[in-house]
Amino acid sequence: MFHQLIKNGSRLSVAIAVALSMAACSHGGDETGTPPPAFTADHGVYKVPDGSPLRKELVVQPVEMHQAPHAKIFPANVEADPTRTANVLPPLTGKVMELKVGLGDHVTRGQLLAVIDSGDLAQAYADVYKAKDALDLAKKTLDRARAVKAAGGNAVKDLEAAQSGYNQALYEFNRAQTRLPAVGGTQGAEATRPMQITAPATGYITALTVAPGTYVNDPTASMMTISDLSSVWITSNVPESDVAQVTKGEKMSAVLTAYPNEVFHGKVTFVNPVIQPDTRRDLVRAVFANPDARLKPNMYANVSIDTPQPDEVFVPQSALLMNNDSITVFVEVSPWTFERRTVDLSYDENDGTRVLKGLKAGDRVIVRGGVLLND
Repeated sequence: MFHQLIKNGSRLSVAIAVALSMAACSHGGDETGTPPPAFTADHGVYKVPDGSPLRKELVVQPVEMHQAPHAKIFPANVEADPTRTANVLPPLTGKVMELKVGLGDHVTRGQLLAVIDSGDLAQAYADVYKAKDALDLAKKTLDRARAVKAAGGNAVKDLEAAQSGYNQALYEFNRAQTRLPAVGGTQGAEATRPMQITAPATGYITALTVAPGTYVNDPTASMMTISDLSSVWITSNVPESDVAQVTKGEKMSAVLTAYPNEVFHGKVTFVNPVIQPDTRRDLVRAVFANPDARLKPNMYANVSIDTPQPDEVFVPQSALLMNNDSITVFVEVSPWTFERRTVDLSYDENDGTRVLKGLKAGDRVIVRGGVLLND
């Protein structure tokens, strides 16, 4: 506490000295030993003389010009990546006997999802058996025709007919065999009606439209959807006026309503070439890594996209002073001599404020303590 009192006393001494000097600014020093003014002001020119306590309080630095992107914020939401999403379709119609998974479950490729009682599957097995029997008969017919022809008792056309019959039977058998595994059957297995539906990919069940006891009568209607959420899309709605500043490959940061104190990082991979006619906005998508599945489809987010900007002068915010209705800075025109200059500003950034007009690169401005001159 003793040190704090000393520190506070020191500050108070400086403040008193500045106040006394500033009071003398109007009256000037006299022969009785009154200290010189802290500064003098004459037609907008401020001078800080030798011995003024302000020389220890004012910090002067040159301003810099550099290029820095400006972050713009847009509303967005999380979506599953369609390239990592699979719809599970029933290969044949039937009745759902068992459902092995529920909405939100994590499944792996090849895992059993459901069992369907399907008469169409039994018909597929029957097609294989019939085709195999027809092929065997066609093979025997062809062998007899060859033997008879070799003995000189058959015409060439009989052998050709037998060969054609065998070829057609072989093609039909191959077709039936190829179709069987495509509809959930197993080559070489006994005929069965239960059809097993397995996972085509690893991921989470994000949509489910069937239940035990229901019928699947449309082979084009999805039974469920599996989404690999190890990476997701965050899609933002960018106003038409800002679309030209957003390009593929730019970095995107996102803050989600569910995690307000965390920032997630991704990269823009898609800018829709068509503006939405009802909202006059464009869809901009970025891919975000999601190894722990914390980013869930349909979550809300605010995204920040760095849009390129031209080279501009940057000045620390501590240098900016209000003067009536304008914003000004003190610019050093010669050692310890300053003039007040009005500036036009653009965006505030982490490393300062962009200046559109009033300063140029290399100008030296008061970046700390300028308020002591702000009369």
